[in-house]
Order: sequence, then C-alpha cells, then structure tokens
Amino acid sequence: MTERKNYHLAPSILSADFTQLGNQIHSVEEAGADYLHIDVMDGCFVPSISYGMPLIKSIRKCTDMVFDVHLMIEEPDRYLEDFRDCGADLITVHAEACRHLDRTLGHIRDLGLKAGVALNPATPVSVLTHVLPMCDMVLIMSVNPGFGGQDYIPYATEKIRELLGILNARGLNADIEVDGGVNTSRVPMLLSAGANVLVAGSAVFKGDAEKNARDLLAAMEACI
Repeated sequence: MTERKNYHLAPSILSADFTQLGNQIHSVEEAGADYLHIDVMDGCFVPSISYGMPLIKSIRKCTDMVFDVHLMIEEPDRYLEDFRDCGADLITVHAEACRHLDRTLGHIRDLGLKAGVALNPATPVSVLTHVLPMCDMVLIMSVNPGFGGQDYIPYATEKIRELLGILNARGLNADIEVDGGVNTSRVPMLLSAGANVLVAGSAVFKGDAEKNARDLLAAMEACI
C-alpha cells in the first residue's frame, strides 16, 4: 500500500434526491464523510446543466462539511468570487476549460480557497507540469464528465499512479481525487494507486445514503 495521508470520502450530491437534500447531507455527514462534492455544470463545457450559487448558498447553512466545488464550466474565472461567497472551500477547475490555468489557480488561492485542477480521461497528467506546485488537489476523472452513474475507465488507474510518482519525485503533497465509477469494490485499487479523496455519487445516494457512506468509509479504513 502506498502511504497517503488524510483520506476523504466526498459524496456527490449530483446523485442525491433533491426533495430530501438537506436530510441526505446530514446522513452522509453522520456516517463520517467530511467532504461534499458539488458538481456545477453549464451546458457548454459538458452537455448537462446542474445547479449553481443559490443552491450552494442554501445548503451551506446545513453543514460544516468541506464544500468541494467542481466547476465543469467554461471560463470559470468569471465566477470564482461568487462561489467563494456562497460557501466553497475548495474550487476545482478543468485544465481543458481554462485559457490561462496559472492565472486561474492563482486567483483561487488569492481568494483564500484551496485550488484543484481536474483532468478529463483523455487529458495527460503532463499538462500540469508547470502548475503542480499551485495545486492543492488534482482530480482524475475516471469517467467522461457530465453525467452520473457511468462505469469506471480502467486507464484512469495508471494516471493516478503516474501522478503520484510525479508528486513524490518533486516533493509535492497535493491530494489526488478520483471521480467516476467509485464503489466499495474499487476502493482498494484506487487507494493503492495513490488516490486519497474518493468521489461517490450513485454508490452513496442510491439506496440508504448513510449505510452506503459507512460501507465506503469502512472499505477505505481497511486499506489504510
């Protein structure tokens, strides 16, 4: 097992029942999840449209969980202050959506937030060579973004290993997050490869959210 610190489960509310959203957030928090993954989609960078600042502001009142806001949007720089103001703790932007990625990451950090970069499945880790020191987290997409419930793309595992090797070689300590197809059976593989933040949508919110979150956390604990 590759040694990693600070393992986190980040339930993705994209798969939640929005008629019971506050209750479901409380359920996963009660189970022990400390991150909440919030996918913002604009219908341009990805085909789907999800939700935005008003929803995030409203659920900020429900919980002290870390708001892990994943911006699947074009030109995210336009909205960084707004997402900060509505409660984001960590903002992840897509390398593919940022014309000036260095500037965007610097902007997020200047706002007092943690900065993450997401990579689509076909985007190589090498695009982050010059900005890795500015990344608090790198999100490896293990499905093509835009829809929940997709199956895991196998080569994402090698990307996780590659990224961990680069971070270790350079003495950097960014978190490695994985999003897409995460379930209890894949937890050992993902943690062994080097991931330490796991996003789970359907695997948490399909059925008993609290029990599912506890099962995922137990699977993670068993690997540490």
